Amino acid sequence: MELGNLMAQVQGMTVVAVGLIFGLGAAGTAIGFGLLGGRLLEGIARQPELRGMLTGTMFLIAGLLDAVAMIGIGFSLYFIFANPFAGAVVKAVGGAG
Repeated sequence: MELGNLMAQVQGMTVVAVGLIFGLGAAGTAIGFGLLGGRLLEGIARQPELRGMLTGTMFLIAGLLDAVAMIGIGFSLYFIFANPFAGAVVKAVGGAG
């Protein structure tokens, strides 16, 4: 009974952590894209002849911004499907189950 309660608690807290990872990763990416787009428009307005170079650089940075969110998704999937905390709970309780 104690192992079941501990496992439920670990799984619940893991779900909360995954939600925070997704939410903060999406918020950070959205803020980054907003700043990036604004700075791109400012740069093009100041020097229109550099439009091609600025746009290419913007797409490079946009790819890096998306990579940060994808890394967060990878960690979240790891925590959901291969929860390392569940094994630690089983070892701490005594390995029953």
